[in-house]
Amino acid sequence: MTPLPVTDTPAGDALVITCEHGGREVPSAYAALFIGHESLLDTHRGWDPGALELARQMADALEAPLFGATTTRLLIDLNRSIGHRQLHSEATRDLPAADRRAIATQHYHPHRDTVEGEVARLIARGRRVVHIASHSFTPELNGVVRQADVAWLYDPGRAGEGALATCWLNALQKRRPELRLRRNYPYQGKGDGLTALLRKRHGQVQYVGIELEVNQRFVFESGPQWSLLRDDITQALKTVMALPKQ
Repeated sequence: MTPLPVTDTPAGDALVITCEHGGREVPSAYAALFIGHESLLDTHRGWDPGALELARQMADALEAPLFGATTTRLLIDLNRSIGHRQLHSEATRDLPAADRRAIATQHYHPHRDTVEGEVARLIARGRRVVHIASHSFTPELNGVVRQADVAWLYDPGRAGEGALATCWLNALQKRRPELRLRRNYPYQGKGDGLTALLRKRHGQVQYVGIELEVNQRFVFESGPQWSLLRDDITQALKTVMALPKQ
């Protein structure tokens, strides 16, 4: 397997794992907002099924910090920038601006600020941060079946991200050649999100951001296939993180 590109961070890489859509919880103070929208909470619009479970397994196996959120993205989407049209759902977008700011203060900024602070702290100590954001995607959207089992989203203009995604894909493919593995699918990796913000804050030598996307069909089918996939994704990541730099 091809070694990863060398960096000028002699202290080595530091892995950080996040999960922005890990649950569908509705804070009691906002329960009334979801009257009439209850059915959305169980869909892909409410959360990313399986994403937090996989994030926890990767974090445990690689002894990495995990920053996860379990409040439904329908309250406020932690993977969207303030001002983005998808930051709020139909349950909250028509609230007065003061109420939306209060939601952001209580349920958005704590996660974003904590992740940003940890990444900045590690970089200040001379580490290159490898940030894995764990997500999952619905098998079918608007009648279109997604043609992937696992995918890696990254900015093609940042060499370290492309190299890590390719190495991880190849390592998983060796373990599971039957899987459909894609890059920058079903979304573009340089679109709006937490990784995009952190790229603006830090250069590509200091920061590598990857959004891992797993097809939710494995979660829905449950059983040994979902457990096996989590194990293989995690072991493939361990293989990549142990590669020598050259």
